[in-house]
Amino acid sequence: MTATTDTRIAALRIDPVMSPLHRSLDVYYGDPDRDARMDAFYARFVTSGDLVFDIGSHVGDHIGSFRRLGARVVAVEPQPLCLRALRAIYADDDQVTLVEAACGARTGRTRLHVNSTNPTVSTASPDFVRAAKGAGGWEGEVWDADIEVPVVTVDALIDEHGVPTFAKIDVEGFEDEVLAGLSRSLPALSFEFTTIARAVAGRCLDRLTTLGFDGFDVALGDNKSMTFERWLPASDMAAHLRDLPHLANSGDVYCVTGRHQPGAEASTAAV
Repeated sequence: MTATTDTRIAALRIDPVMSPLHRSLDVYYGDPDRDARMDAFYARFVTSGDLVFDIGSHVGDHIGSFRRLGARVVAVEPQPLCLRALRAIYADDDQVTLVEAACGARTGRTRLHVNSTNPTVSTASPDFVRAAKGAGGWEGEVWDADIEVPVVTVDALIDEHGVPTFAKIDVEGFEDEVLAGLSRSLPALSFEFTTIARAVAGRCLDRLTTLGFDGFDVALGDNKSMTFERWLPASDMAAHLRDLPHLANSGDVYCVTGRHQPGAEASTAAV
C-alpha cells in the first residue's frame, strides 16, 4: 500500500459512518505478513498485465493483492457502504474498475439481505439466511435489512471488460447463481463454499464441469494454503466437501482448466 492509501484507510477506521466495516478494515489491512502470503498464493494464477474479476469485493483486500501482482481488476460489489470504502481506498487507481451490482444468473435486479453489523455475510440468497439460523458458528448473525440492487452477469462483464485470467467469487451462498451467468470456460477461478450450504458447492462443481473445468483444490477458511496441492477431479472434490465437519465452516474451491493448470503434468500424474 502507498502512504496515501494508508491515510485513506486510517480515515475510514475512525469514520463513525463506516463503523460496521471497522473490524473488516482492521483484519484485512495493515498486516504485511498476510499480504505477502496472499500475494505468493495468487501468483500461481495471476501475473502482471492480467485481468482479474473480484466478485464480492467487500472492503477490497483481494483487489490490493491482485494489484500488487500487476493485474487490472474489475471489482463487483453491491453494498453501498463497501463501495464507499472501495472508492476511497482505490480512488486514484485507474487499473481498478468498480461495478456497483450483484452478480447473478441474469441481468436485472435482486434483493440483497444485509447484515448491518457484519456486512461481509450479506447475501442475495434467502436460502443462505435460512440455513444460518440456528447453525453452529452463526449464532447472533442477523440479516436486518433488504435493499434492491442491480444484477450483472459474468458474461456481461466479459463482454464489456474482456476475458479474465482469474475470477474470485465470494458471495455468501449465491455462487451457483453467479456461475449460471457464465457460459464459457476461464483459465481459473475460485468460489467460496460454506458447510451450511453444501448443496450450493455441489451445483457449482456441476456447472464448472459442464463449462470444461477439470481440476479442483480447496483452501479452508482464510488460510491461503491448498489442501491437496494437486488438481482433483470434480467428483473427488464434491466428496471431500460433503465429508468436511461442520466446524470447517467455509473456504474457497480453486478451479482450473487442463491447459491452464499450473504444473499440469505433475498434477495430472498425482491425481
